[in-house]
Amino acid sequence: MGTIDFQNTATLAAHKLPLSHSASAGQYTYLSGQFAVVPETGKLINGGLAEQARQTFANIEATLTSLGRTFADVIKTTVYLRDMSDFAEMNSIYETYFPNGFPARTTVAVLGLPMDARIEIEIVVFTPR
Repeated sequence: MGTIDFQNTATLAAHKLPLSHSASAGQYTYLSGQFAVVPETGKLINGGLAEQARQTFANIEATLTSLGRTFADVIKTTVYLRDMSDFAEMNSIYETYFPNGFPARTTVAVLGLPMDARIEIEIVVFTPR
């Protein structure tokens, strides 16, 4: 029987939520949804969708780095948008993080996100052992 390894990323803001930043099982690591919290302040970044998307990707990158992985290892993303009118702007930012090929993706509009964020992204990473 395999094991599950739960991890928290030291450089991300401390949280008191009942979750781990990531969990690995077999050859896959699942990252909890990330949104635009600035690690140094624990608060949502000021600005619109573009600023929030970039901070969200910075938070994802911090977790990937802590796992010894990069965006090239991402095989699936789920993007949650508070407003689907942000779809085109999100795509223009999203594509810059995956220059070597796009992972499978689902994008959905949701009624609300934590801290009134405009975007949240969760990912699945291939982590061969």
